[in-house]
Amino acid sequence: MSEIRVTGAGVKTAHQDLHSEQGAQRGEHPGRSRNPVIKVADLAWLEFEKPDLERAEVFARDFGFGVAARTDSELWLRGTFAGSPCMVIRRGRTSRFIGPVFCAAERADLDRLARATGSDVRDADAPGGGKAVALLDPSGFPVRVVHCGEDLPALPEQQPLLHNFGTSHRRTNATQRPPREPSRIQRLGHVVLETQVFGRALDWYLDTLGMIVSDFLFLDGQRDRGPTMAFIRCDLGSVPADHHTLAMHLGPGTGYVHSAYQVTDLDSIAAGGEYLKERGYKRSWGIGRHIQGSQLFDYWRDPDRFMLEHFADGDLFSCDAEPGWAPMSTSGLAQWGPPATRDFLGASPSPQRVRDVIAALRGDNEMDPARLLGLLKAAKS
Repeated sequence: MSEIRVTGAGVKTAHQDLHSEQGAQRGEHPGRSRNPVIKVADLAWLEFEKPDLERAEVFARDFGFGVAARTDSELWLRGTFAGSPCMVIRRGRTSRFIGPVFCAAERADLDRLARATGSDVRDADAPGGGKAVALLDPSGFPVRVVHCGEDLPALPEQQPLLHNFGTSHRRTNATQRPPREPSRIQRLGHVVLETQVFGRALDWYLDTLGMIVSDFLFLDGQRDRGPTMAFIRCDLGSVPADHHTLAMHLGPGTGYVHSAYQVTDLDSIAAGGEYLKERGYKRSWGIGRHIQGSQLFDYWRDPDRFMLEHFADGDLFSCDAEPGWAPMSTSGLAQWGPPATRDFLGASPSPQRVRDVIAALRGDNEMDPARLLGLLKAAKS
C-alpha cells in the first residue's frame, strides 16, 4: 500500500498556496507510492462501445477529432499531435465506457507489470501495433497499459490568435476573425471516473502505475476520514506533466464522468462551441476556468449522453510538487464562469441513480450515510 508520510502541519510544501487552499496535515495520505511497479507516461486512449458508429463519427468530427482508422466495427479518433490515438469506439449492443489505456514509458515496463500482476503481454489492438498488458482496477474498470509500435504523424494545427496586451502590440493593421469551425483537438488530456471504493482504487493507481496526486478534496467536517476526490498526474520526474491525467471521486455509482481534450486557446474553445451549438448539441457547462488544474473549460454532451470537455491552458507540475488539500464544493470547481449546472453535477435524479444509492449503502464499499450526506452538501455549497 502507499506510504503514509508524516508532515508537520506548519511545514510548507512545494505547492502550498499555489494550487489549493492548504497542504497536508500530519499523517494524511502522501499522494504517492513508496515503490510503484512502473510509472506510466500518459493516457494513450479511452475505449467505448456504441451501436451507431456513423452517428458517433459525425459528432466526433463536429467536436474536433480526426479519424485515424475506420472499419465496419471500429472507429479510431485522434488529435493533431503526433503519438497515439485519443479514443476507440467499437460497435456494441449498447453505449458504454469500457476503460482507460495508459502509455508505458518503455517496452520493458510491460514485462515488469505482467510479472507483478500475473498477467500476460499481448499484441495491442491499435493502429501501428505494439504490445499491451490487460488489468482490472479495484472499481472493476478494465485498464490496459500499452507500448505502441508506431506513432501517428502530426497533423496541421489550429493556430492561436495573436493578442495585443496593454502596451505590447503584436498585431497591427490586422483584424481578429476566428473561423466558425470545429475546435481542432490536439490530444487527450484526462478522464474522470466515479467509484464506490475510492481509497482502494487510488492506492492501486499509485502503487501499480506509479501515478502521483496533485490535489486532494475532502468533505466538509470529514477530513479526518480521508479524501473523497483526487486529481492524479503521471510522474515524469523533472519533466512537467498535466495537473491531472486521471481524476477519481467517491460516489454511489461506478462509471465514466467525463473526458477532456486539449485545444489551442480560448478562441478555439469559444468558436468551436458556437459551431457545436449551431448543430444542435447540448452544452453541459461552460465556458469558465477551473481551480484545480486551472484549465479553461467547456463541457458538451454527445448524442449518447457522454460528457466531453474542450480545455486549454492547464497547469503543469513536476514530481517535486506535493499534493494540495481543499474542501469539496460546487463553488470550488471554477474561478470564473457560469454556475455549475445540474446536468454537469449529475444532480437530476433518475431511477438508475436511486438504485445506485440504495445498492451502495447496502454494499461492501466506502459509501455510508455520512459520506452520502457529505456529498449532497458539497453539491449544494
